Amino acid sequence: MPSLSRLRRIVIDDAVPYAHDLFKDLGECICLPGREITAETVQHADALIVRSRTQINADLLHNSSVQFVGSTVVGLDHVDQNWLKQVGITFYSAQGCNSIAVAEYVISNLVQWAAETGHTLKDKTLAIIGVGHVGSHVWRKAEALGMHCLLNDPPRAQQTHNFPHTELNTCLENADFITLHTPLTFQGAHATYHLLNQNNMHRIKPTAVLINAARGGIIEEQAWLNTPTAADIIDCWENEPTLNQALFQRAWLATPHIAGHSLDAKVRGGLMASQALRRFWQAPLLEETRIFQQLPAPAPLSPPISKTIQEQLAYLLRQSYDFRQDHAPLQTADEAQRATVFEAYRRHYPLRREWHAQHLPALASPPLLALLRTLGFQAKQHHLI
Repeated sequence: MPSLSRLRRIVIDDAVPYAHDLFKDLGECICLPGREITAETVQHADALIVRSRTQINADLLHNSSVQFVGSTVVGLDHVDQNWLKQVGITFYSAQGCNSIAVAEYVISNLVQWAAETGHTLKDKTLAIIGVGHVGSHVWRKAEALGMHCLLNDPPRAQQTHNFPHTELNTCLENADFITLHTPLTFQGAHATYHLLNQNNMHRIKPTAVLINAARGGIIEEQAWLNTPTAADIIDCWENEPTLNQALFQRAWLATPHIAGHSLDAKVRGGLMASQALRRFWQAPLLEETRIFQQLPAPAPLSPPISKTIQEQLAYLLRQSYDFRQDHAPLQTADEAQRATVFEAYRRHYPLRREWHAQHLPALASPPLLALLRTLGFQAKQHHLI
C-alpha cells in the first residue's frame, strides 16, 4: 500500500455532505458536480469519490492515476465493475447506507395514503419484492403497523433455508400494497429488468397500491400504465431525468428519485466510503459519532390531536418530513422543464433527518410512543449498515 508521505489528490462529488470533514486529512480534496467529473479532472487523482451522476468506466479513468473509487450511493449501474477489476482499481460501494431513509419513505407514504383515503393498514397485506437492506427495514416497520408481509427474494431464499419466500405471482395476486426493493440487473436467472411487465401485472388487484422506490426499469412503464391500481407511488423512473408523463400524471405521489436522500443517508454513505479509503491507505479511521453529532437537529414534534393511532402517526410523520413537498416542484413545472427540475431538486434537496433523530412528542399516549419507538424514533443510531 502507498504511504501517506506525499499529498494525495481526491476528487469528490460536491453533493457528498461534509466531504472536507470526511476526507481533508487524507489529501487535497477537489469537489466538483458529479456531471463535471471528467477524464481531465481525474487524470492526476489518486482516489475518486462519487454519487450516482458520474459514469465510472474506461472512458473516465483509463489515463488516470486513480487507485480507488468509492461510491457513496447503493446503485451500481453507473459503475463498470468488471473493467475496474481488470485494471486493478479498488472499488467500494456504500451498500445499505440509505436503507433506513428509503424504508421511511415507503412507510410514511403508506400511512399518508391510508389517512387521506380513510383506509387502515392494520391486517392488510404488503408484498415486499426484494428483501435486502431496504426491504428488511420495510418488513420490520410494516409489521409494527400490524401489516401482514409477503416476501419475495429468490436469491435470498437460495442462501437462507428458512427465509419465508413467496413466489412473485402469489405476491401480486394477494397483496393490498406492493413495494419493490431489488437492484436493477439485466442478466442471470434472477434479472430484475422489467420484473413486473405485461405478462404478470394483470395479476395485481385494481385496489392495490404499487410503489417503486428502487430503480427505474424494474417495472415496465407501459405495462404499468395499462394496469389499474388504487394508487401509484413513484420515486424511480426508467429514463431519468426524463419522466413518463402519462405515468406521472396518474401517480398519487411522484418524486424525483429522492427516497434515499435523507441527510443521514448521504453522510452515512460518505463516511462509509471514507472509512474504506482509510483502510485501503492504512490511515486512521474516523470517529463516527463525532461526524453525526454535527448534523442539524430537526424541529421538535408537536403532540398529535387526532383520535386514532393511525391518524396520530400520520400527523407526526408529516411533521417529520412531508414528501408532498417533493412532488410539488415536478407538478408545477411544465412538461418541457420537468427533467431540469428533477435534477435541480435532487441536487438542492431540503434538509431531511431520519426518524432516529426525532424527539418523541410530549403528551403522546403510551401506545403511540411504543409504536414510534418500534418504527425507529429515538432508537439507537446504527450509522454503518
